[in-house]
Amino acid sequence: MINIPNLISSCIALLMLASTACSPIKVLNSLIPSQGYTIKADIAYGALPRQKMDIYLPKMPITANNPMPVIVFFYGGSWDSGEKEDYLFAAEAFTSKGYMVVIPNYRVYPDVKFPELMQDPVSAAKWVKTHIAEYGGDANQIMMVGHSAGAHLLVMLALNPDYLAQVSLSPNAFSAYVGLAGPYDFLPLKSTRLKEIFGPDKTQWTSQPIHHVRGDNPPLLLAVGLKDGTVWPRNTFNLAQAIRAQHGQVEVVEFPHYGHVDMVAKLAKPLRGNSELLNAIVQFLEANRNL
Repeated sequence: MINIPNLISSCIALLMLASTACSPIKVLNSLIPSQGYTIKADIAYGALPRQKMDIYLPKMPITANNPMPVIVFFYGGSWDSGEKEDYLFAAEAFTSKGYMVVIPNYRVYPDVKFPELMQDPVSAAKWVKTHIAEYGGDANQIMMVGHSAGAHLLVMLALNPDYLAQVSLSPNAFSAYVGLAGPYDFLPLKSTRLKEIFGPDKTQWTSQPIHHVRGDNPPLLLAVGLKDGTVWPRNTFNLAQAIRAQHGQVEVVEFPHYGHVDMVAKLAKPLRGNSELLNAIVQFLEANRNL
Protein backbone atom coordinates (compact mmCIF):
# COMPACT_ATOMS: atom_id res chain seq x y z
CA MET A 1 0.00 0.00 0.00
CA ILE A 2 1.29 3.47 -0.88
CA ASN A 3 2.11 5.64 2.14
CA ILE A 4 0.59 8.95 1.04
CA PRO A 5 2.28 11.21 3.65
CA ASN A 6 5.69 9.72 2.84
CA LEU A 7 5.01 10.09 -0.88
CA ILE A 8 4.10 13.74 -0.38
CA SER A 9 7.23 14.27 1.72
CA SER A 10 9.37 12.69 -0.99
CA CYS A 11 7.84 14.89 -3.66
CA ILE A 12 8.45 17.99 -1.57
CA ALA A 13 12.04 16.92 -0.99
CA LEU A 14 12.57 16.55 -4.74
CA LEU A 15 11.02 19.95 -5.31
CA MET A 16 13.36 21.47 -2.75
CA LEU A 17 16.39 19.85 -4.33
CA ALA A 18 15.33 21.11 -7.74
CA SER A 19 14.89 24.66 -6.51
CA THR A 20 18.03 26.75 -6.73
CA ALA A 21 16.30 30.11 -6.27
CA CYS A 22 14.50 29.31 -3.00
CA SER A 23 15.49 27.89 0.34
CA PRO A 24 13.75 24.67 1.38
CA ILE A 25 11.73 26.50 4.01
CA LYS A 26 10.49 29.02 1.43
CA VAL A 27 9.45 26.15 -0.83
CA LEU A 28 7.59 24.60 2.09
CA ASN A 29 5.84 27.86 2.97
CA SER A 30 4.80 28.32 -0.66
CA LEU A 31 2.68 25.19 -0.25
CA ILE A 32 0.88 26.47 2.86
CA PRO A 33 -2.74 27.60 2.41
CA SER A 34 -3.18 31.36 2.39
CA GLN A 35 -6.78 31.18 3.58
CA GLY A 36 -7.98 30.83 7.14
CA TYR A 37 -5.87 33.53 8.79
CA THR A 38 -4.77 37.14 8.52
CA ILE A 39 -1.35 38.52 9.45
CA LYS A 40 -0.43 41.63 11.40
CA ALA A 41 3.25 41.90 10.53
CA ASP A 42 6.25 43.62 12.10
CA ILE A 43 4.65 44.77 15.32
CA ALA A 44 7.34 46.26 17.54
CA TYR A 45 7.77 45.01 21.09
CA GLY A 46 10.98 46.99 21.55
CA ALA A 47 13.09 49.65 19.88
CA LEU A 48 15.69 47.41 18.20
CA PRO A 49 15.39 46.08 14.63
CA ARG A 50 14.88 42.43 15.60
CA GLN A 51 12.38 43.24 18.35
CA LYS A 52 9.38 42.73 16.09
CA MET A 53 6.68 40.08 15.93
CA ASP A 54 4.02 38.82 13.55
CA ILE A 55 0.52 38.05 14.79
CA TYR A 56 -1.62 35.51 12.95
CA LEU A 57 -5.35 35.74 13.56
CA PRO A 58 -7.72 32.90 12.62
CA LYS A 59 -10.59 34.04 10.43
CA MET A 60 -13.34 33.52 12.96
CA PRO A 61 -15.52 35.87 14.97
CA ILE A 62 -13.76 37.66 17.83
CA THR A 63 -15.75 39.41 20.52
CA ALA A 64 -14.90 40.93 23.87
CA ASN A 65 -16.81 38.07 25.47
CA ASN A 66 -15.07 35.41 23.41
CA PRO A 67 -11.37 36.28 22.98
CA MET A 68 -9.02 33.80 21.36
CA PRO A 69 -6.47 31.62 23.12
CA VAL A 70 -2.93 32.60 22.16
CA ILE A 71 0.24 30.69 21.30
CA VAL A 72 3.60 32.46 21.38
CA PHE A 73 5.95 30.46 19.15
CA PHE A 74 9.73 30.67 19.56
CA TYR A 75 11.62 29.22 16.60
CA GLY A 76 14.99 27.52 16.76
CA GLY A 77 18.23 28.27 14.93
CA SER A 78 21.11 27.30 17.21
CA TRP A 79 20.83 30.64 19.03
CA ASP A 80 22.46 32.37 16.06
CA SER A 81 19.85 32.50 13.28
CA GLY A 82 16.15 32.45 12.43
CA GLU A 83 13.45 34.67 10.97
CA LYS A 84 9.83 34.85 12.05
CA GLU A 85 8.56 34.85 8.46
CA ASP A 86 9.99 31.36 7.94
CA TYR A 87 7.48 29.88 10.37
CA LEU A 88 4.30 30.65 8.48
CA PHE A 89 3.72 26.90 8.31
CA ALA A 90 3.68 26.63 12.10
CA ALA A 91 1.33 29.60 12.44
CA GLU A 92 -1.07 28.08 9.90
CA ALA A 93 -1.10 24.81 11.85
CA PHE A 94 -2.15 26.45 15.10
CA THR A 95 -4.57 28.97 13.57
CA SER A 96 -6.33 26.01 11.94
CA LYS A 97 -7.07 24.86 15.50
CA GLY A 98 -8.49 28.20 16.57
CA TYR A 99 -5.43 29.78 18.19
CA MET A 100 -4.06 33.26 17.64
CA VAL A 101 -0.33 32.86 17.01
CA VAL A 102 2.46 35.30 17.84
CA ILE A 103 5.92 34.71 16.37
CA PRO A 104 8.59 37.10 17.61
CA ASN A 105 12.02 37.64 16.21
CA TYR A 106 14.68 37.91 18.87
CA ARG A 107 18.32 38.92 18.93
CA VAL A 108 20.81 36.11 18.43
CA TYR A 109 24.55 35.52 18.61
CA PRO A 110 26.85 37.37 17.96
CA ASP A 111 24.67 40.38 18.80
CA VAL A 112 23.90 38.86 22.19
CA LYS A 113 25.22 36.02 24.31
CA PHE A 114 23.73 34.22 27.28
CA PRO A 115 22.24 35.49 29.56
CA GLU A 116 21.40 38.48 27.33
CA LEU A 117 19.79 35.94 24.97
CA MET A 118 16.92 35.80 27.44
CA GLN A 119 16.10 39.51 27.27
CA ASP A 120 14.04 39.49 24.08
CA PRO A 121 11.92 36.44 24.95
CA VAL A 122 11.15 38.14 28.27
CA SER A 123 10.26 41.41 26.55
CA ALA A 124 8.12 39.65 23.95
CA ALA A 125 6.27 37.72 26.66
CA LYS A 126 5.56 40.95 28.55
CA TRP A 127 4.30 42.69 25.40
CA VAL A 128 1.95 39.83 24.57
CA LYS A 129 0.59 39.67 28.12
CA THR A 130 -0.01 43.43 28.12
CA HIS A 131 -1.26 44.05 24.58
CA ILE A 132 -2.70 40.89 23.04
CA ALA A 133 -6.25 41.78 24.12
CA GLU A 134 -6.05 44.71 21.70
CA TYR A 135 -5.97 42.15 18.88
CA GLY A 136 -8.74 39.95 20.27
CA GLY A 137 -6.49 37.57 22.18
CA ASP A 138 -7.19 36.30 25.67
CA ALA A 139 -4.49 37.53 28.05
CA ASN A 140 -5.51 34.80 30.50
CA GLN A 141 -4.98 32.02 27.95
CA ILE A 142 -1.46 32.53 26.61
CA MET A 143 0.68 29.46 25.98
CA MET A 144 4.24 29.13 24.75
CA VAL A 145 5.57 26.67 22.18
CA GLY A 146 9.17 26.48 20.99
CA HIS A 147 11.44 24.28 18.90
CA SER A 148 15.13 23.52 19.53
CA ALA A 149 16.89 26.72 20.71
CA GLY A 150 13.45 28.31 21.02
CA ALA A 151 12.41 25.46 23.33
CA HIS A 152 15.50 26.11 25.44
CA LEU A 153 14.54 29.77 25.84
CA LEU A 154 10.92 29.18 26.78
CA VAL A 155 11.71 26.32 29.17
CA MET A 156 14.15 28.65 30.92
CA LEU A 157 11.24 31.07 31.34
CA ALA A 158 9.07 28.28 32.71
CA LEU A 159 11.62 27.00 35.22
CA ASN A 160 13.46 30.11 36.39
CA PRO A 161 11.05 32.73 37.72
CA ASP A 162 13.79 35.35 37.93
CA TYR A 163 13.54 36.10 34.21
CA LEU A 164 9.87 37.02 34.06
CA ALA A 165 10.13 38.72 37.44
CA GLN A 166 12.25 41.34 35.67
CA VAL A 167 9.03 42.50 33.96
CA SER A 168 6.76 41.89 36.96
CA LEU A 169 5.43 38.56 35.71
CA SER A 170 5.68 35.00 36.97
CA PRO A 171 5.92 31.81 34.89
CA ASN A 172 2.32 31.11 35.92
CA ALA A 173 1.24 34.21 34.00
CA PHE A 174 1.21 31.81 31.04
CA SER A 175 -1.03 28.77 31.02
CA ALA A 176 1.31 26.13 29.61
CA TYR A 177 4.64 25.57 27.90
CA VAL A 178 5.62 23.13 25.12
CA GLY A 179 9.23 22.32 24.21
CA LEU A 180 9.89 20.51 20.93
CA ALA A 181 13.28 18.80 20.61
CA GLY A 182 14.85 21.19 23.08
CA PRO A 183 18.37 21.26 24.55
CA TYR A 184 17.94 21.30 28.31
CA ASP A 185 21.02 19.48 29.63
CA PHE A 186 23.85 19.88 27.13
CA LEU A 187 27.05 20.26 29.12
CA PRO A 188 29.93 19.92 28.57
CA LEU A 189 30.07 22.28 25.63
CA LYS A 190 32.31 21.03 22.86
CA SER A 191 32.10 23.56 20.04
CA THR A 192 33.92 26.88 20.12
CA ARG A 193 30.78 28.67 19.01
CA LEU A 194 28.70 27.30 21.90
CA LYS A 195 31.44 28.24 24.35
CA GLU A 196 31.33 31.77 22.99
CA ILE A 197 27.55 31.91 23.32
CA PHE A 198 27.32 30.47 26.83
CA GLY A 199 30.44 31.89 28.40
CA PRO A 200 33.09 30.64 30.81
CA ASP A 201 33.06 27.08 32.13
CA LYS A 202 32.32 28.17 35.70
CA THR A 203 29.02 29.87 34.73
CA GLN A 204 27.81 27.64 31.89
CA TRP A 205 25.61 25.67 34.29
CA THR A 206 23.33 28.69 34.59
CA SER A 207 22.33 28.26 30.93
CA GLN A 208 21.02 24.74 31.49
CA PRO A 209 17.27 24.44 32.19
CA ILE A 210 17.88 21.24 34.17
CA HIS A 211 19.70 23.30 36.83
CA HIS A 212 16.66 25.53 37.41
CA VAL A 213 14.14 22.85 38.37
CA ARG A 214 12.21 23.85 41.49
CA GLY A 215 9.07 21.72 41.36
CA ASP A 216 6.62 24.62 41.10
CA ASN A 217 6.71 25.08 37.34
CA PRO A 218 3.58 25.60 35.20
CA PRO A 219 2.32 22.70 33.05
CA LEU A 220 5.10 21.64 30.68
CA LEU A 221 5.05 19.26 27.72
CA LEU A 222 8.35 17.97 26.34
CA ALA A 223 8.05 16.41 22.90
CA VAL A 224 10.97 14.43 21.53
CA GLY A 225 11.89 12.61 18.34
CA LEU A 226 13.78 9.43 19.16
CA LYS A 227 15.81 9.70 15.93
CA ASP A 228 17.06 13.17 16.79
CA GLY A 229 20.80 13.23 16.17
CA THR A 230 21.13 17.00 16.66
CA VAL A 231 19.74 17.44 20.17
CA TRP A 232 20.01 14.08 21.89
CA PRO A 233 16.74 12.78 23.37
CA ARG A 234 18.47 12.44 26.75
CA ASN A 235 17.97 16.20 27.10
CA THR A 236 14.24 15.62 27.32
CA PHE A 237 14.39 12.52 29.48
CA ASN A 238 16.90 13.99 31.95
CA LEU A 239 14.86 17.15 32.41
CA ALA A 240 11.61 15.26 32.84
CA GLN A 241 13.22 13.01 35.45
CA ALA A 242 14.54 16.04 37.35
CA ILE A 243 11.13 17.76 37.33
CA ARG A 244 9.34 14.61 38.49
CA ALA A 245 11.87 14.19 41.30
CA GLN A 246 10.79 17.64 42.54
CA HIS A 247 7.10 16.78 42.04
CA GLY A 248 6.73 19.32 39.23
CA GLN A 249 4.32 19.21 36.32
CA VAL A 250 5.71 17.59 33.18
CA GLU A 251 4.52 15.32 30.40
CA VAL A 252 6.66 13.65 27.75
CA VAL A 253 5.48 12.54 24.34
CA GLU A 254 7.80 10.50 22.12
CA PHE A 255 7.84 10.22 18.33
CA PRO A 256 9.86 7.09 17.49
CA HIS A 257 10.51 7.91 13.83
CA TYR A 258 11.07 11.68 14.03
CA GLY A 259 14.39 13.45 13.77
CA HIS A 260 15.24 16.97 14.90
CA VAL A 261 13.76 18.88 11.97
CA ASP A 262 10.69 16.64 11.91
CA MET A 263 9.78 17.96 15.34
CA VAL A 264 8.77 21.25 13.76
CA ALA A 265 8.44 20.46 10.04
CA LYS A 266 5.68 17.93 10.73
CA LEU A 267 3.46 20.84 11.75
CA ALA A 268 3.39 21.92 8.09
CA LYS A 269 0.25 20.87 6.27
CA PRO A 270 2.04 19.10 3.38
CA LEU A 271 4.09 17.05 5.87
CA ARG A 272 1.51 16.71 8.63
CA GLY A 273 0.33 13.20 7.80
CA ASN A 274 -2.09 12.10 10.50
CA SER A 275 -1.33 15.27 12.52
CA GLU A 276 0.12 13.32 15.44
CA LEU A 277 2.54 16.10 16.41
CA LEU A 278 0.00 18.90 16.06
CA ASN A 279 -2.68 16.91 17.86
CA ALA A 280 -0.38 16.05 20.77
CA ILE A 281 0.45 19.73 21.28
CA VAL A 282 -3.13 20.94 20.98
CA GLN A 283 -4.45 18.20 23.26
CA PHE A 284 -1.99 19.27 25.96
CA LEU A 285 -2.78 22.96 25.53
CA GLU A 286 -6.52 22.38 25.63
CA ALA A 287 -6.15 20.39 28.85
CA ASN A 288 -4.10 23.11 30.51
CA ARG A 289 -5.30 26.49 29.30
CA ASN A 290 -7.17 28.59 31.83
CA LEU A 291 -10.81 28.14 30.86
